[in-house]
Amino acid sequence: MNYYTIHTERPLGFVIGTPKHFRWLYGIALGILVLNLLDAVFTLIWVQYFEAGELNFLLRGLVENNPFLFMALKLTLVSLGTLFLWRQRSNSLAVMGLWIAFLSYLTILLVHLHYSYTVFL
Repeated sequence: MNYYTIHTERPLGFVIGTPKHFRWLYGIALGILVLNLLDAVFTLIWVQYFEAGELNFLLRGLVENNPFLFMALKLTLVSLGTLFLWRQRSNSLAVMGLWIAFLSYLTILLVHLHYSYTVFL
């Protein structure tokens, strides 16, 4: 029995864990990491040059006093969270968590781009 026939024998119900699902989910996980990096860069730019503030109360002091540590901590924490969810990718809650994180960071990027548009134009 090969991997594909296991899932095609179940006509009813939702199945998570086919190779096609994991390819898509891998892209979502990478997207989270890239969007997190963009969020960190935009946040540093806004805080350093436009006197904005960090909304995350855990990282607020770091972004103003130690930008390098802010970047390292932010990238590490999100990467570890993404890795944890990726390792649990057969669980539907982990898949939902990856999607929620991706959509959240995408929304944050759109907010950054909106403010960039209003400031520079």
